[in-house]
Amino acid sequence: MELKEFIDHVERRQRLDTPEIYEFMNRMSDSARRITCELNGTYHTPDEIRDIVSRLFGYRVDDTFRLFPPLYTDFGRNIRVGRNVFINAACHFQDQGGVTIGDGCLIGHAVVFATLNHDMNPAMRAAMTPAPIVLGRNVWVGSNATILQGVTIGDNAIIAAGAVVTKDVAPDTVAAGVPARFIRHI
Repeated sequence: MELKEFIDHVERRQRLDTPEIYEFMNRMSDSARRITCELNGTYHTPDEIRDIVSRLFGYRVDDTFRLFPPLYTDFGRNIRVGRNVFINAACHFQDQGGVTIGDGCLIGHAVVFATLNHDMNPAMRAAMTPAPIVLGRNVWVGSNATILQGVTIGDNAIIAAGAVVTKDVAPDTVAAGVPARFIRHI
């Protein structure tokens, strides 16, 4: 299996449950761990961080992209970031299902993006189902928030610290809590 074939598979939200898919995911995870160990293991200048992250993501990130390591990902090749994006320290990306972060987004410390889910049926529990996470423009995600698979967060929305986002969040709103719910318009 190659990356394009895998991305096409997850974009159709098809189950990840074959030996070929597991082998591919393991290979990609190994590559991501090597690069994140390099990123997280010593000090790097902002330009060096962008170079390393570009290798991790598989494309050149914009010169306005900023990241404070450490960063953790178990795939790396299904993350898209726009211009003027800032990702704070200790964020976790389970990005097999796809994570898109729009222009101007601010991501707080230790935010988790989880794009996979396991089956409720114990006999099928090992199988995973992917769904993308999409952040619009100028979204602010507070520290220690968790965003679950299939969630879209609208432009200018704020996700409060510690929130667990299980459903879409409308543009120009604040969401908080576990599970996250509408708090107010901004």
